[in-house]
Amino acid sequence: MDRVILIKYGELSTKKGNRNFFINTLYNNIKSKLSIYDVEIHKDRARMYIKFLENDFDAIKKVIDKTFGIHAYHIATIVDTNDEKIQDAVLKLALNEKFSTFKIDTKRSDKSFPIHSQEYNKVLAGLLFKNISHISVDVHNPDLLLKVEIRPKESFIYFNSYEGIGGYPVGTQPRGLLMLSGGIDSPVAGYLAMKRGMILDAVYFEAMPHTSIQARNKVIRLAEKLAEYSDSIRLHVVNFTPIQEEIYKNCREDYCITIMRRMMYRIMEGLSKKYRAYVIVNGESIGQVASQTLSSMAVINSVTNIPVIRPVACFDKLEIMKISRKIETYDISIIPYEDCCTVFVPRHPIINPSIDVALDEEKKFDYSPMIQDAIDTVQTIKITFDNDNQFSDLL
Repeated sequence: MDRVILIKYGELSTKKGNRNFFINTLYNNIKSKLSIYDVEIHKDRARMYIKFLENDFDAIKKVIDKTFGIHAYHIATIVDTNDEKIQDAVLKLALNEKFSTFKIDTKRSDKSFPIHSQEYNKVLAGLLFKNISHISVDVHNPDLLLKVEIRPKESFIYFNSYEGIGGYPVGTQPRGLLMLSGGIDSPVAGYLAMKRGMILDAVYFEAMPHTSIQARNKVIRLAEKLAEYSDSIRLHVVNFTPIQEEIYKNCREDYCITIMRRMMYRIMEGLSKKYRAYVIVNGESIGQVASQTLSSMAVINSVTNIPVIRPVACFDKLEIMKISRKIETYDISIIPYEDCCTVFVPRHPIINPSIDVALDEEKKFDYSPMIQDAIDTVQTIKITFDNDNQFSDLL
C-alpha cells in the first residue's frame, strides 16, 4: 500500500481573500525543500498531499517538521476508491496497532460512493469487531481514531497525527535583517520572525583580531540551523573592528556599549536599504543587560527610522532557552567564543544613558565614512538548509 503525507493548513485557512497566496507560498517552499526527492505534491484549498518513496520518508518528515505554515499532518495510506480495497486496508492497518477502544470517522466527498458516511462508519466498525477481540467503541476519547476520506479516485486512511510548527510560510512577509550574534537570544528571535512569514538575512558584526575565526564559524553554524526552517539564508559579515577600536579609544568607558550599539543600528539601516529589507530583527530582551533597559533602547534606537522587531523582548531567559533547545541552537550558542559585544564589555556600563551625552561622545571621532566603508565591504555567505553552502565575498 502506498502512503502519502496529508498536510492541514490550520491558521492559513482563515486568510479568506489571501488564502491562495499563503497556500501557494507554502506549496512553493515545500517543493523547493523537497526538490532532491522523488515526490508528487498536490494542493487544494483544504489540504496538501505529498506522495513519496518509502526510502525517503524519514528525511522528508524532517523537512516537513521544520516548515512553517503547517498546523498538523498525517501519514495516510492511499487506496483506490473501492469498498473492498478500503476495508482491506483498514483491517491491515488496525491489526498493526495496539488499542482497546476506537472510533471510525468517515468523510465522503465522493457522493457517488454508494454507502453514506455514517453507515460506512458502522460497516468498518463491524469489520474490526469481527477480526479483533477485546475492543470497544469510544466516541469521546478513543485509543485509536481511524479516519477515512473517500474521494472520487483515491481514498485516504490514517490514524496518526503529527503536530506541525504552525506560523506562516516563509515568504508571505518581505525581508528582514537579523542581528545574529553568537548568543542564545538572537537565533531564537530569528526563528520567531521566520515563523511569522518573514524572509531573513542575518548580519554578524565581526571584530578581528579581537574576535576569532571560531566565533565566526559558530555564527555560521547558528545560521545553518535557522536555514533549516527556510530555503536559504544570506549571512552578511560586517568588519566592525575600525569602528569599535575608535569607540574604545575616544569615548567614555561607561558609554562604549551605547555608542557601539548606535553604530550597529546605523550600519543595519544602511544594509536594510542595500538589501531591500523592511525591518531590523534582534534578540534584545527587556532588562537582560545594560543596553537592553528601556532607556538604553530608546537612546540606541533613535539613530534609525527602520522599524526594529524584538521577538523575545518580553520573554524571560528560561523561556528563550527552552525555544533554543527546541530549535537545536542552544548547544552551539553556549560554545565559549566571544563576539564583538562581549569582548570589550566595560566594567560599569551605563544603564540609563542620556541622548545628549551619547551625541557628545560621538563627536569625538568621524564615524560616518567608517560606517559607509563597513556597509560597502560587507562579506556575504549563502547558507542553504541542506548545508551545501557557498562561501564568497559577493553573491
